[in-house]
Amino acid sequence: MKQLLVLLAGLLLSVSAEASETIKVFILAGQSNMEGKAQLPLMEHVATQPATAERFAHLRDGDGWGVRDDVWIDFLGRKGPLTVGYGSRNRVGVELDFGHVVGDHFEEPVLLIKAAWGGRSLYRDFRPPSAGLPGAEALDLLLKGERKKNPERTMEEVKASFGRDYRGMLREVERAMKEARGAFPAMGEGAFELSGFVWFQGWNDLVNEAAVADYERNLTCLIRDVRRDLGAPDLPFVVGQLGVGGVGRPDPKRDRFKEAQAAPTRLPENLSNTRLVATDQFWDERAQAVFDKGWRDHVEEWEKVGSDFPFHYLGSPFTFSDIGRAFGEAVLELDAARRR
Repeated sequence: MKQLLVLLAGLLLSVSAEASETIKVFILAGQSNMEGKAQLPLMEHVATQPATAERFAHLRDGDGWGVRDDVWIDFLGRKGPLTVGYGSRNRVGVELDFGHVVGDHFEEPVLLIKAAWGGRSLYRDFRPPSAGLPGAEALDLLLKGERKKNPERTMEEVKASFGRDYRGMLREVERAMKEARGAFPAMGEGAFELSGFVWFQGWNDLVNEAAVADYERNLTCLIRDVRRDLGAPDLPFVVGQLGVGGVGRPDPKRDRFKEAQAAPTRLPENLSNTRLVATDQFWDERAQAVFDKGWRDHVEEWEKVGSDFPFHYLGSPFTFSDIGRAFGEAVLELDAARRR
């Protein structure tokens, strides 16, 4: 870990502080909904229908999709100027509208680094270093369960799996910045400036009681550790609160989990540099209505409004677009507060 931090520091300071231009770097991390699940055929449909075209006009260039010449993205090695297709394969996520919001605001070039993997938990996969390991009883139960599939599984392997994707995220940030100048010559030679971190994750913890119980503590540790390990103590940090199901559908377990996501953002140490974005407000009720009446029996109608299951926000282009925009606006709000 120490060697990785030294490398990150070298990248961030590789250009003189007197450089005339900086490159704004934003990190987008989490699980499948940070990957992005709005399918491109549906995006194309809603962007070209008279009733909805205006909503997506800022993403278009004539009859096709626009390509930014001032915002670049690296998503686990898939890289290029920002346009559609940087969600899961042939899909779009929050990165698109997020990139447009920050790209339109800053005169400096923008680099988006996505480190997102589907099916990951904060309890285990993204577990931050300062959270430590779960207790011996929890580890023993995990080992017992995993040995049913692999009798050779060891306790050392179980322990090593905790924080795997936290460490992977840091490696992705290092790699992406290291390769950015060669991959994107038009970006220029400005110094990299870490300008925001967005966390959008939750489903795999929601379905695990132990993970729900520990989520508030683990997220508090994540916010602290990310800032420490990236050498950015005041890094703007945005938490995308789980919004599956939208507003007005009470669920005690889900509501308890959402409160666990919100609580760390209210700590005194986070009040000025952390924001919670409630994503339930962007739930696509039109897509929900078609899903509820049986999308398999109404495929033609469904393919005009949705493209995935509820745990992936119904694959709604409107939802992923709105969430991305809200994330971008939250980061800009924090950036402005930091500069006052």
